Amino acid sequence: MKSTINSGIATFLLSLVCMTGIAQEKHLKNIRKVTNGGDNAEAYFSPDGSKLTLQVSNPKANIPCDQIYLYDLKSPTYSSANLQRISNGKGRTTCSYFMPDGKHIIYASTHAASPDCPAAPKPHDGKYLWAVYPEFDIYMADLKGNIVKQLTNSPGYDAEAVVSPDGKKIAFTSTRSGDLELWTMDIDGTNLKQITSGLGYDGGSFFSHDSKKLVFRSSRPTTEAAIADYKALLKDNVVAPTEMEIYTCNVDGTDIKQVTHLGKANWAPFFHPSDKKIIFSSNHHSTRGYDFQLYMVDLDGNNLEQITWESEFNAFPMFSPDGKKLVFSSNRQQEAARETNVFIADWVDTDPVEYAQPANLKKTISYLASDDLKGRLTGSKEEQTAAQYLAKQLKALGLKPYKNKDFIQEFNYKVKLNPHDTLTQSGVDNSGRNVIGFLDNKASRTILIGAHFDHLGLNEHHNSTKMNSQGEIHNGADDNASGVAGVLELARMFSQNKTTEKVNYLFVFFSGEEDGLIGSKHLAETVKTDYPNIITMINMDMIGRLNDKKELTVGGVGTSPQFSKIMEANKPAGFNLNLDESGVGPSDHTSFYLKDIPVLFFFTGTHSDYHKPSDDEEKINYVGERNIVDFIFRIASTLSDMERIEFTKTKIVAGKTVPKYKVTLGIMPDYTDTGDGLHVDGVTEDRPSQKAGIQAGDIITKIGTCEVKEVYGYMDCLAKITPGEELPVTFVRNGVVTTVKVKF
Repeated sequence: MKSTINSGIATFLLSLVCMTGIAQEKHLKNIRKVTNGGDNAEAYFSPDGSKLTLQVSNPKANIPCDQIYLYDLKSPTYSSANLQRISNGKGRTTCSYFMPDGKHIIYASTHAASPDCPAAPKPHDGKYLWAVYPEFDIYMADLKGNIVKQLTNSPGYDAEAVVSPDGKKIAFTSTRSGDLELWTMDIDGTNLKQITSGLGYDGGSFFSHDSKKLVFRSSRPTTEAAIADYKALLKDNVVAPTEMEIYTCNVDGTDIKQVTHLGKANWAPFFHPSDKKIIFSSNHHSTRGYDFQLYMVDLDGNNLEQITWESEFNAFPMFSPDGKKLVFSSNRQQEAARETNVFIADWVDTDPVEYAQPANLKKTISYLASDDLKGRLTGSKEEQTAAQYLAKQLKALGLKPYKNKDFIQEFNYKVKLNPHDTLTQSGVDNSGRNVIGFLDNKASRTILIGAHFDHLGLNEHHNSTKMNSQGEIHNGADDNASGVAGVLELARMFSQNKTTEKVNYLFVFFSGEEDGLIGSKHLAETVKTDYPNIITMINMDMIGRLNDKKELTVGGVGTSPQFSKIMEANKPAGFNLNLDESGVGPSDHTSFYLKDIPVLFFFTGTHSDYHKPSDDEEKINYVGERNIVDFIFRIASTLSDMERIEFTKTKIVAGKTVPKYKVTLGIMPDYTDTGDGLHVDGVTEDRPSQKAGIQAGDIITKIGTCEVKEVYGYMDCLAKITPGEELPVTFVRNGVVTTVKVKF
């Protein structure tokens, strides 16, 4: 990310509105709504896949609390009119499942204790709770609703029963040992065996397709306070399902393994037909509000993949016995508040190549940000070494060299050794090199995907934000080894997948960015001639430090009227996007916007290590970066299917120039134009702002008598100040207005 402010830098914050764009549910085709109205959940297939058993609650249909229903999937139309009750209509029921013969089901019910619906649990200290009704016992019934056998008859909770595919075992959850544990019994109810024994709620289990393993959810409290809270709630026959992870074990209880370590609530797991993956529901991504999506993950916890994208509740997934369909519950397509319906879809296994791999990202960032490369200063021996490394990677992926000649494009320029001097035009001769590879899909259109690989070296060009840091290695892990790793991973995904996209891809690693977007300007001069139909330029600069709020800025969305909707439709669950309309900004996309090419710019924000020697690899958020790279892959894929990407000038006043100024406050500005002042992203050590007590997060509103509304106003104010002048600077911190004296 370039440290100095170029002509035209300013941004416009686009407020997000609720959009219903096409979701990226590539695994789910022909999604059909099976029920309509009420609360319909926990739908599971019969052994031949022709029927579902599910639980329904719908006071409007005279179903005051959960009852078990049968649904015939062979019905000519899907509707709740196809539901046939097979529980006895008394008490509350839960967790039905077909027996091996397809003619009977098992489910849990409280009807023996009382024909009335038991009261729902009341929140404790505002906590959302699940009831663990001690009156639940497990029964077997035929499809006409006749109970033919009671399988459990012990004090306490017995429920959540499922049958192994080989028809030999039933697994269920019980409190008969004093805690919520998994148990198994033979299909006839004999040979009881406790499977788990760790303190916590072990439940919602399902068998693998080979009947050898169980997958389940578990709360497993560990701290003293959490243990005490769990025990107190269980004593009142409730649990708080807000912290659960996914586990597996052998059917005999051996080899228990924790699969997920995501935090929050991960539940409703089911084995993928291969038995090598698990699909489940999770809100781990949520940063605000209620949001459950389906995910899939390998048995070792790797390769987490988002499956659903629409609505705020998706859960209870189950594959059909032949693995060709998925049934799940969702509040999508609601016709009334709090309505949950059952949906069925054709399942499609996608190309595993089309997902970013954190190990690949880490390999690239670790190499580029190592001390051996000494900060990759443009023109240095180490920059040349990095360029050769990247060229080798592009060649190994089978990409063509730039203009079929070479992966390296060299350029010459003059570099200013005082980046804060906006008046002096002279500089020192220097050279750099871009690295370029072309994926030729024989298409008429091309998408350019780029990131700069140069950084500050040993601060020879004086762009560091750390005082007196000349001679210290500035590794630039986030800025911008993170972006380079993203581009290289996208090059792998697009070149090695099974799909031939309808566009070509030009993958570019720029140099000279830190000295003024030099490499990108050089390429932009001829790219339209060399590759005549560039429909979009996608730029990644600092995508490695996604914060806990999952805030990602996407710039350039105003450069095409199609972009905003595409961003919203493809964003990862839980991400908070700041959509910035401007086509110009402090990175390489600016060079292409100025050539009338639509641009998109991805950026996770500045931080206290920005342009300092402390921007190191171990601080990279690889989970966040992987999600961003997958996000960009989906966007680039969506763009490839569009016949035309319309270019529009953004709302920033065209041709506005940066005023000349001789002083610096020593801050890193937030480039977003919020209109309430200049937001300070960071403060440079031993510069006027730090000496005066200004901090990151402050909002500067006035310098002297000069009002500051955004970055241009800030620069206008600086242009009026002479070195040595002392002026009051007014800023807002946590709602409090403060004025300090600053000597410039």
